[in-house]
Amino acid sequence: MIDPTFAALPHRSLGEVALARAAELGASHADFRFERVRYQYLGARDGVLQTASDTEDVGFAVRVIHRGAWGFASGVVLTEAEARRVAETAIAVADVAAAMTTTPVQLAPEPVHDDVTWVSAYDLNPLDVPTAEKAAVLTEWTTRLRKHPSVSHATADLQQVQENKYYADLAGTRTTQQRVRLQPGFEAMGSDEASGVFDSMTSIAPPVARGWEYLTDGRYDWDAELAEVPDLLAEKLAAPSVEAGSYDLVIHPSNLWLTIHESIGHATELDRALGYEANYAGTSFATYDKLGTLQYGSPIMNVTGDRTQPHGLSTVGYDDEGVQTREWDIVKDGVLVGYQLDRSMGHMKPELHEGRSNGCAYADSPGHIPIQRMANVSLQAAPDGPSTEELISRVERGIYIVGDKSWSIDMQRFNFQFTGQRFFKITDGRLDGQLRDVAYQATTTDFWSSMEAVGGPETWVLGGAFNCGKAQPGQVAAVSHGAPTALFRGVRILNTTDEAGH
Repeated sequence: MIDPTFAALPHRSLGEVALARAAELGASHADFRFERVRYQYLGARDGVLQTASDTEDVGFAVRVIHRGAWGFASGVVLTEAEARRVAETAIAVADVAAAMTTTPVQLAPEPVHDDVTWVSAYDLNPLDVPTAEKAAVLTEWTTRLRKHPSVSHATADLQQVQENKYYADLAGTRTTQQRVRLQPGFEAMGSDEASGVFDSMTSIAPPVARGWEYLTDGRYDWDAELAEVPDLLAEKLAAPSVEAGSYDLVIHPSNLWLTIHESIGHATELDRALGYEANYAGTSFATYDKLGTLQYGSPIMNVTGDRTQPHGLSTVGYDDEGVQTREWDIVKDGVLVGYQLDRSMGHMKPELHEGRSNGCAYADSPGHIPIQRMANVSLQAAPDGPSTEELISRVERGIYIVGDKSWSIDMQRFNFQFTGQRFFKITDGRLDGQLRDVAYQATTTDFWSSMEAVGGPETWVLGGAFNCGKAQPGQVAAVSHGAPTALFRGVRILNTTDEAGH
């Protein structure tokens, strides 16, 4: 159900006033977006709650196409006079932009969705849970972790968001939506007195579009991981440093999601591929002329974009242009076959995705204009694929990688290197202790072409992040990426300590 405190806000009346004024001034298209986004963050360290913050972002925006150009303006004063003023400002911005717009803006067609409502799937809104109850969970986590002799310090945190949006446009679409997401986590830190090595180990629990039940109903085994991490940290602190070279890799989805995000997700955003977006690590090597021909990876590589994935962080019913969301292919049998796009790019490329947007417009606040943002981009499992243990058994000399950490990628999303949380040596098909200082390096197409096998559905996990950045002024979006465990042959491994000295 839509939060009644949001439903009571004057979004409908302000939208009617703003759209009417934009139409009076000659807009060929106008849309109105009203948002309230609530954020809460809790952070604990060594048994003490250190941070507790609550913030709220409320306002509205008007976007128009006038004289073939975009215009945009926003406001935070919730009055009809302000709604008219914001609409007039958006028209004035378009008048200025029209003199610099060489190709008139046009939008791909979209059916009218008249007064529809969508709410994400969750049981208990975490913002409805008393702060003291949530703080008790986090402080107890850190206390449990510190009981182990290898853990010197421990932290735990919880990010929570409730996002409400109302959208209306001159065509008659009206959408009201609510989605909830949360990201719990913890980190154990320690050092080895003999070697002087300091390191940490974090939870690999993914952020999710679920409610408080994620921490209480057994969907994720927090107790097991809290018991396991201190021992893993102790082993990691005493582990030998990796010898650089070529290794076979078995990569767990808790690590692979980030490689998907950087080397596939961003690379297949159509605005980057067309050269219109060059912020936050550039454009893309996967340019539009390569559609249908680029061998992105091995024939077992199948990647989809999906704005409807259950509990996905990028999942909504309708995007910020009133487009009903859907799923589509991005890489099929290893070949690039699709992109992520919004309505203006859908009109520009009518041969792509039936000439329509695939629902990828999003703004992170009422003060920002919608831009093309990432869907839940996921690598598909093999229907009868092997287990993680079976994949490991196929490797004579390799490394099993679990959890994400740092990453680096070039301006074309082509050359990259990634580290991780936990690295286990594989010898003759068996795990053979942890390693340290591991990073894997490759080009995007070489890496995905080296993928020999993907696991079955039971190995598939939906990972993701709250903090995907894009555009100027910068915007932040949450997005999920599913993946099975996968086997890669002959990947270059760097020793990060050695590399740091160069």
